[in-house]
Amino acid sequence: MENIIEVQSLEKVFANQTALEDVNFHVKKGEIFGFLGPSGSGKTTTIKILTGQLNQTSGKATVFGKPVSGMKNGESRKKIGVLTDNSGLYGRLSIYDNLKLYSDLYGVTEKRIDEVLAIVNLTSEKKKVVSKLSKGMLQRVTLARTLLHEPELLFLDEPSSALDPVNSQHIHEGLRELKARGTTIFLTTHDMNEAELLCDRVAFLNKGQIRLMDEPGKLRKQYSDSTMTVELKTNEKVVLRSTAEDAQKMFNYMASNNVAAIHTNEPTLGDIFVEVTGRKLS
Repeated sequence: MENIIEVQSLEKVFANQTALEDVNFHVKKGEIFGFLGPSGSGKTTTIKILTGQLNQTSGKATVFGKPVSGMKNGESRKKIGVLTDNSGLYGRLSIYDNLKLYSDLYGVTEKRIDEVLAIVNLTSEKKKVVSKLSKGMLQRVTLARTLLHEPELLFLDEPSSALDPVNSQHIHEGLRELKARGTTIFLTTHDMNEAELLCDRVAFLNKGQIRLMDEPGKLRKQYSDSTMTVELKTNEKVVLRSTAEDAQKMFNYMASNNVAAIHTNEPTLGDIFVEVTGRKLS
């Protein structure tokens, strides 16, 4: 499968502080790649380098097979969409008029405005003035603007950080739909639940270095202790291991119709991150 992003030995130093050190990864076409870590770990710095907003100190990074230094030209920018903290919206205009302005710049139809409004669940709110919107609504308008020109590659920096659970779910559905159409998504987040729901692969970034990288399911199995918790109808909870003795216990519980529920004890991505880095995600 074609790699849309390739990063080799990437380093970024600000004054005497190292923000990224020997970072290596690739992102495949049509993949949702999660770049996970706490605030200050280097996630946003990586996006800025990959989109040509910052120059790396050393190492190599390519997007669509070309050095990131070339991402500043108009032709390359047509292929990408970037969602960051900087909204770039016009407060006196309505949601729809903001998107109409950008649709004219991108040369896309008004039908596309309606499509992106539906993706971010703002169809019924499109006449609202941007200056009166909540932080969560501003986040959704910015995401809608990012999607207007149907970019082949999306850089999403904490896309649901200010959203309630209902709208987060709506955004997640929209991102899955984009992935199904072949869009490649580079997602930074410290929300491990979001990463488990969306990402094909994840990389754990801590203090500027990648500590672990793989598919979420494979990481959970790798760090699992292979136990399960059985809740009995007597309200007792029993932890069983993968042994012949515990298999017999499970058979006895089932035979006596005493099982209320069974839970595997695989760790979450958050649990794994803490084990690998010793840091909590905050």
